[in-house]
Amino acid sequence: MKKYILLPAALLFAASLTSCEDYLTVESPDQLTSSNFWRNEADAQAGVAAAYSQLEYYIDTWEFAEVKWPVEAYREDIVTIGSDVPNYPNWMELYNFSFTNGNSQFTSYWDNNYKGISFANQVVEKVSEIPDGAIDPSVRAQIVNEAKFLRAYYHIKLILNWKEIIVRDHYITNPDDLNRGLSSRPETWDFIMRDLTDATALPASYGSDNAGRATRGAAYAYLGFANLTRAYEEPARKDEFLKGAIDALDNVKGYSLEKNYGSMFDATNKNCKESVFELQTSMSTANGANYRTQLHRWIGCSELWGWDEILPSAVLMNEFRKEGMTATTGRYDSRMYATVFFKCDYFNDGNGHVYGYDYDDWFDGADKPAFRKFMPADYAGLETNYCAINIPLMRYSNVLLMKAEAYNEQNHPEKAIPLINEVRDVHGDMPAMKGTSQEDVRAQIEHERMIEFPLENWRWYDLRRWGKTAQALQNAGRPGYDDSKAFYPVPLTEINANGALK
Repeated sequence: MKKYILLPAALLFAASLTSCEDYLTVESPDQLTSSNFWRNEADAQAGVAAAYSQLEYYIDTWEFAEVKWPVEAYREDIVTIGSDVPNYPNWMELYNFSFTNGNSQFTSYWDNNYKGISFANQVVEKVSEIPDGAIDPSVRAQIVNEAKFLRAYYHIKLILNWKEIIVRDHYITNPDDLNRGLSSRPETWDFIMRDLTDATALPASYGSDNAGRATRGAAYAYLGFANLTRAYEEPARKDEFLKGAIDALDNVKGYSLEKNYGSMFDATNKNCKESVFELQTSMSTANGANYRTQLHRWIGCSELWGWDEILPSAVLMNEFRKEGMTATTGRYDSRMYATVFFKCDYFNDGNGHVYGYDYDDWFDGADKPAFRKFMPADYAGLETNYCAINIPLMRYSNVLLMKAEAYNEQNHPEKAIPLINEVRDVHGDMPAMKGTSQEDVRAQIEHERMIEFPLENWRWYDLRRWGKTAQALQNAGRPGYDDSKAFYPVPLTEINANGALK
């Protein structure tokens, strides 16, 4: 008799949405299936672990970076490509806006997020059915709400990159259910916000052995982001959504800004007091685990032993220098030095600020800005072929700047300015912003978000929200963009597999 072996949860036991069969269906009665696997709390925890495993593609050495950053970051005006990128036509298509619906990179991104949705759907449905005697009801409720948060998160990643997507609200076992059409943006946002609202019942925090699990604060932060985004997309309901954003963001409690900005991105300060939601990595390979990456090789320029895939653009460098050397340190905004290695007196002062050497020692006197963010903290880490640098997905600084934006759009710049100044002071060592008008605050928020979040990939969604995408790319000298490229096309693989899209 034919048998299948159930893979461990960490190896993703749930079914992919790109398939027409339930991968847990087995022919032997002594094998676990999707119907009888969900027996107790241990099964529920294994299920939600699988749902978490799809965060931001998957952790697997070099492949992790090669989907996330090309798909999310290459369109931004604050980055440019390195010397290796022309060797990869599918990446060049993203940068040049010449992509078609056959592009493999955003097809992988689409598939990965729908796989995460499928895993989350299975948890929502199956864990809810585990009887009280086999699982503590409060634990069951928490796990179901974690799965709803993850389902919302994966849908957010999709709706940010595609104009319309397929809302997948249940676990698919019938092939006919794969044939489902695209939902409107309001319908999709409604679904996302319902899940996030349910997820606000999650715990405010966890012990250190559960780092990375979704919290109440994370649910409120993304609910605030959803409301803020809709305030621009649905002008007739702008006031409603601005109020919803502020109400949600006001409930992101228990966090504060981290003074050492750079430490959040070099593995020395994981899950710090500013981290609201963070992707976890580890150098441990015990029991076959593989949560380490080669992110530092992908982010790193060739001079720093990287693959030269992504570099800061002139737009970003000019924005960092925009206010001059007005920081309390006597230099530019402190975030500049934590984000970018560049030719300057600080990195050439003989104190070894670039992995024990001066900038010119590494770059042979050339002037080539390179990202420092998401690079190892020291020379030993740079030498190592793998790294375990966590990726902050939502930080408290984002909460403060989103709240400032919502207040300002309500015509309350006086409420926005203190929030902006808090970020400037703690992260940038910068004086209070100048100006008091709504337009002054809008300009300052754009400036702060540009220099606060490089490589965290918020810039594209900010520009589109503000209606500034075309102008920003024109100013950056980026040809090929028009508003038909504001979103990716539905992948050809989905069109071919989904009868409702033909």
